[in-house]
Amino acid sequence: MAAVQRRRITVRGVVQGVGFRPYVYTRATGLGLAGHVTNTPEGVVAEVEGAPAAVVRFCERLAADAPPLAVVDAVDHWEVPVAGGTGFTIIASRTGGPARTLVSPDVATCADCLAELADPADRRHRHPFITCTHCGPRFTIVTGLPYDRAHTTMAPFPMCPDCAREYGDPADRRFHAQPVACPACGPRLRLLTGRPPRERAGADPVAGARRLLVAGAILAVKGLGGYHLACDATDAGAVAELRRRKARGDKPFALMARDLADVERFAHIGPEERALLTGGVRPVVLLRRRAGTHGPDGVAPGCPDLGVMLPYTPVHHLLLGLPGDPPGPRLLVMTSGNLSGEPIVTDDDEALERLADLADGWLTHDRPIHVPCDDSVVRVCDGEPLTVRRSRGYAPLPLTLPVPVPASLAAGGDLKNTFCLGEGRQAWLSAHIGDMDDLATRYALEGAERQLESITGVAPVLLAADRHPGYRSTRWAERAAGDRPLVRVQHHHAHIASTLAEHGLDGSRPVIGVAFDGTGYGDDGAVWGGEVLLADYAGFTRFAHLAYVPLPGGDAAVHRPYRMALSHLRAAGIDRSPDLPCVAACPPGEIQLLERQLERGLNCVPTSSMGRLFDAVSSLAGICHLAGYEAQAAIELEGAALGAPEADPGPGYAFGVRTAPDPDGGPVTADPAPVLAAVVADVRAGADPALIAARFHGAVAALVATLCAHARERHGLDTVALTGGVFANTLLSTECARRLRAAGFTVLRHGRVPPNDGGLSLGQLMVAAALHTPRDAP
Repeated sequence: MAAVQRRRITVRGVVQGVGFRPYVYTRATGLGLAGHVTNTPEGVVAEVEGAPAAVVRFCERLAADAPPLAVVDAVDHWEVPVAGGTGFTIIASRTGGPARTLVSPDVATCADCLAELADPADRRHRHPFITCTHCGPRFTIVTGLPYDRAHTTMAPFPMCPDCAREYGDPADRRFHAQPVACPACGPRLRLLTGRPPRERAGADPVAGARRLLVAGAILAVKGLGGYHLACDATDAGAVAELRRRKARGDKPFALMARDLADVERFAHIGPEERALLTGGVRPVVLLRRRAGTHGPDGVAPGCPDLGVMLPYTPVHHLLLGLPGDPPGPRLLVMTSGNLSGEPIVTDDDEALERLADLADGWLTHDRPIHVPCDDSVVRVCDGEPLTVRRSRGYAPLPLTLPVPVPASLAAGGDLKNTFCLGEGRQAWLSAHIGDMDDLATRYALEGAERQLESITGVAPVLLAADRHPGYRSTRWAERAAGDRPLVRVQHHHAHIASTLAEHGLDGSRPVIGVAFDGTGYGDDGAVWGGEVLLADYAGFTRFAHLAYVPLPGGDAAVHRPYRMALSHLRAAGIDRSPDLPCVAACPPGEIQLLERQLERGLNCVPTSSMGRLFDAVSSLAGICHLAGYEAQAAIELEGAALGAPEADPGPGYAFGVRTAPDPDGGPVTADPAPVLAAVVADVRAGADPALIAARFHGAVAALVATLCAHARERHGLDTVALTGGVFANTLLSTECARRLRAAGFTVLRHGRVPPNDGGLSLGQLMVAAALHTPRDAP
């Protein structure tokens, strides 16, 4: 064997901005190796030279011992000619060529930086932008690759000599930490108040902001991926005023707590929730309320959960107070800085204009946000994380695909929009974009798509979109496609494909896909949403569905659940007498118009939506008659069910199941009429709404098990995918999974990808690739 060997190594993945080059430097010098390391658009590239045994040891453990924020997808190495030399250096980044490295998500402030933040002897004491290689902004400040300071929004801030020394020292924690700064050279925090907004010269911005919050003010606070609106969560008047200004209705607010002890007295925090709350991502975590407690007034009325997060930026920690600070709020409402339905505000001038009627002041700074990124939302279901909104801290980490796809772009849906880029065996699900009914949201989608293309290097040759002809996301995809092929994917097929992709199934065998949501365009022109499909990536068969009922007035029925209750009662042939809560909730003039509308079928598209059935039962039980935000009636129905006694001595509810005489004669139909009749009987008998809610959840879970058993009997399939927004309901998801597993099924549920429309684009990507690529293609 040669006395000296040299190898070239390319490391791909999240390996820039996470301390990978100093890690390589330390590893190489520790083994006595010469060579160099650099950032390139393809990843980190190193050459090492020395004793062959040392070179082998270097390559063998390079991925296994990587820094904590690194995600290594591949390590390729090969022998190259010996070049000589005795030292190991970190050389300037190489630009040019296709981008194939991955950008790290934004990361919460690390413990070392927090210690320095609170240390009066440290030069970064109380510095609002303290960061290092292990924490801070990444994705939201990147303007290009490779990930160097010149390609971030920190480029306008020249480093002072002290920061430059740290930045250039491979032994320092801030070596090549691109956002590194200090009070002498970094971004500057400002507090603006008044009309027009003006900065108070010489005042401590954070101290002033805390005083305003104590006094009941609402502040616009600039975060990593956009502005938040903040107020003291324990000040009921401030919370109510923020709700009024933001036109929020009863939609829950997220809370930011200084410490978990401030939350534990009114919410359950298990070990899984604790790990999410205190980890490097710090998403909003949905916590179950403790029985008999309510938490801060007005934060989440009628909701069984509280959305809680811990501070994840230095500004948040300062705002909530360091040890020794004067008393201030320990619990803040932290909600997206926007009007309901609009995208989060990121631009400073825009914040002063668009948030002027919402905020009493602005705690802002001069480091630009390049990419909007809302807070992620996660809950725990059966001990496992369930992503409800995948955004800050997770985007733009890629998902590994079970089969390769061509360079593709999927546009997603119109609610909770995300888009998805994919090529080969990787897919990049965008951060949360929002609801597409606002023009500004569509502009946000276009900007985010350009940025994600630039950092992934994916140039789509194939596009995918929903089949709904009226979806704005579909029309956007049609315009963007140009002469590139566009595949239109059925909504619930995409949901199921998303589940298969997340679980690594290659689609060679169909699954029983149970797709329950509020709305999706069906192949027959109806509004689907209570579907059991036999599906792989290339196609599906509609095996079963909830029986059609009229959707009176379209969106009007969504916002007024009593309309769905009346429609379901009429379809079931049940008398709609004034003693029923849904009838009493409907204004007299409206009920007469509604009856005529249903009789004549005017603006009454048929729907099989399970989400709308949840709405109907919620109103019928007297729980929720008006929905001020998406799925409010269903969320409150789940909350009521949680309060039911565990032992239910009464009879349960059961759906009717109608099968065609001929196995090929059409889909099985699930008839809710028997369930509705039982609900009405319980209501008239004075049953507790909680008991009705619990019995209804049990009936839906039993229906899922029954339909899947029918599918297995006919088609021999034993894997079930549970998907769609209804399965964000953990009570239902848990019971369905329990019954199915007891019957011998393998159950697939979402974890890293949202079950709602936030995961739709991943499924569209997979279906489009399967339909565009023949099955016998190599």
